[in-house]
Amino acid sequence: MNGQLRNLSVLLDFDCAARWCSFKLAAHELHKTPAAVSQNIKQLEQQLGFALFERHARHLSITEKGAELADTVSHMLRDLHVKIAALREDSSNDSLRISCTHSFAMKWLVPRLHHYTRLHPGMDIRIDSNDTVVDPSQGQCDIAIRHQLYTEGDTDSLLWREQLLLAYSPAILNDKDRQARQPPGLKRLLRYPLLYEGTPEHWIRLLHNHALLDQQHDFAQNYSHAGLLVQATVAAQGVALLPAAIAYEDLRQGHLRTLPMPPSMAPASRYCYRIVTAKGKAASEKISNFVAWLHGEMLAMQTYLKQME
Repeated sequence: MNGQLRNLSVLLDFDCAARWCSFKLAAHELHKTPAAVSQNIKQLEQQLGFALFERHARHLSITEKGAELADTVSHMLRDLHVKIAALREDSSNDSLRISCTHSFAMKWLVPRLHHYTRLHPGMDIRIDSNDTVVDPSQGQCDIAIRHQLYTEGDTDSLLWREQLLLAYSPAILNDKDRQARQPPGLKRLLRYPLLYEGTPEHWIRLLHNHALLDQQHDFAQNYSHAGLLVQATVAAQGVALLPAAIAYEDLRQGHLRTLPMPPSMAPASRYCYRIVTAKGKAASEKISNFVAWLHGEMLAMQTYLKQME
């Protein structure tokens, strides 16, 4: 290998040629001639000291080392494009990039986002629903709404301390429960399948609180995300202990009902939502406006849930 790469622009040609496995098609995308692309790839191979492609009479095939390098270059270029886009938008007050979990985006944020856009009609909202933690300081988003373990007394950047609700769909009730004058109580609801996310830990704590652990219960269905758990409950697959924020919209629309319980008898959630912004960016107008709106919507949800008790 003749030292470091002297011309990084040839990596663009290589990335394109590797994706197409064709100098001709790469040249068409890059608006170059096939001969120019071929020459640049040869120069790159000479600098690297190993072959990237095997040239056959009528086609190309990428080598093993070429495939490894193509994967690295592809990721590098993708990250570069993301960073450039973030830097371009950083000075703009007309766009806001929000990162949050799939469940929070689908079941809480998106259903009420029109409240915000009505107040700020010119704002371009972009939501990245991703359960992977992203860092706003790296330019990946303006605001991250993180779902994480709650530490008692830690209110820094706290958006919502999650709480659990025992919920069910009216459609799941059998004829006897549906015709009863009073809503079904805990013992009757426990006769239906008990749905849960991850582990039945919350159900076990509730059953323990009510001295019902020694009875038989149907823990038939487990879901990987809170949003899926809510959807299964709405679809009358069973009853569930649901995170209030994720169940909120379906409660408001009447798709779900809850069984009120005193706090001492209901299992507590160990999770919360926090707002994270890049250092020094929280005071910007577009971010502070959106954070204020988030807190206002959470307050409205809290008021609604208290009225249900």
